[in-house]
Amino acid sequence: MKSDAFSYTGTRVRVGMLIALVALGSYWAGTRWGQHGPTQDEAVAGQKPAAISLNLTEEETRTIGIYRQAAPAVANIITQAVEYDFFQDAVPVEGAGSGFVIDPRGYVMTNNHVIEGAENIQVTLGDRSHYVARLIGTDPRNDIALLKIDAKDKRLAALPLGDSASLQVGQSVLAIGNPFGFSGTLTKGVISALGRTVQTGETSAIDQAIQTDAAINRGNSGGPLLNSRGEVIGINTAIFTPSGTTAGIGFAIPINMAKRISQDLITQGRVRHAYLGISEIAVWPELSQALKLPVQQGLLIERVAPRSPAAQSGLRGGDRVVVAGLQRLVIGGDVLVAIDGREVQSELDLNVILNQKRPGEVIRLSIYRGSQKMDVPVTLGEQR
Repeated sequence: MKSDAFSYTGTRVRVGMLIALVALGSYWAGTRWGQHGPTQDEAVAGQKPAAISLNLTEEETRTIGIYRQAAPAVANIITQAVEYDFFQDAVPVEGAGSGFVIDPRGYVMTNNHVIEGAENIQVTLGDRSHYVARLIGTDPRNDIALLKIDAKDKRLAALPLGDSASLQVGQSVLAIGNPFGFSGTLTKGVISALGRTVQTGETSAIDQAIQTDAAINRGNSGGPLLNSRGEVIGINTAIFTPSGTTAGIGFAIPINMAKRISQDLITQGRVRHAYLGISEIAVWPELSQALKLPVQQGLLIERVAPRSPAAQSGLRGGDRVVVAGLQRLVIGGDVLVAIDGREVQSELDLNVILNQKRPGEVIRLSIYRGSQKMDVPVTLGEQR
């Protein structure tokens, strides 16, 4: 992703680039590969117990309490992978990010992009305990991954999960993670906006993202965004930045989405995504005019998969092929303009809406068949 646009906040670096990184600044040299700042347990241990009650405001005391309670469950995640250079020589690559324990049995949640392609995943918790993690499953569509560590007879501290449906703009939030490898870093801010759609690819996005001005940098990916009760309300994932570092615009995946995904991964080993069964192309004004369509925006259905929910509901794909510029189009099919009353103008719109649905749900598609507008109920299937 471009450095002046949305950027994931994990890090990945070839081992051969370490010397260059040392020259660029102290933040990498002071983490995994040399001396580092104090870990969260060292920092807390260095404080006198009475310090929490002396010369502090009520808000400061509460923030310190939340940090001390949450920090042991926040994970520093280091990954190892192998990539190949131009000459097809193997090059070891290390990556870094954050995560957090969601269950005393050892389940750790993080971002998919933090562990994607990793051959080895190491997890260090806030109490400095170290584990090799096993990947339970991932959901690349929502950028979530679930790991499992074996603490043997030790009962792990786990973070309580809150309710992201009840959030308000302006409420206080705290982020804990490992920016630039500095473990156990706490930043604080407010919820700046809710319901953001943050596009991460042509047809992929973080849906209903939480926007915050709490400082989030590279290495914070996968870490928790906490409310003032110490409950996780989001997973820190991306930043909008002109420089590659925080600009006060960070984004987190709502925890309610993550709870559903983690439950699917724990109980079924996969995430159950809704399936419609169409291939489509976005309509633009010139195409609408050329094909004499009744609308200038929507999705022209080119093909309907056999025996799919769309096929069973009678949706129609195209019946002839034309060339528009350098593009081959299948025309003559239905034009999808809305789902459950929400306008659909692009593949991204369609994917965002379907991502909020579950297999077995009934949705109402608003389509044009020729000049006739119709509402078609469809029972969604499960994507395999």
